[in-house]
Amino acid sequence: MISATMHARLLTIADLRKAGRISSSEIVAAIDLYMRDPVAGPYHFASGHSLDIAALVASKMSPSEVANRVGPHEKTIRNAVAAAIMAATPTAP
Repeated sequence: MISATMHARLLTIADLRKAGRISSSEIVAAIDLYMRDPVAGPYHFASGHSLDIAALVASKMSPSEVANRVGPHEKTIRNAVAAAIMAATPTAP
């Protein structure tokens, strides 16, 4: 359930996950999609919320970091993408 305190500010993906509006598996799917196709359009969650992960990542990481996402740096990039998604405020339905 979303509390009154949560309504005082914009909800993040982490808030929506905690409230049960977005599932952990959807978040993993969003990360997987980005890792496969970093220029994919906005990710649409079942709740109706959407998030442009490519734009979000571009605002947090340099293009060279993203270009090196395959290989030994993949886990580091994946963790950075996950952290950015969890802290992001999606577009409401």
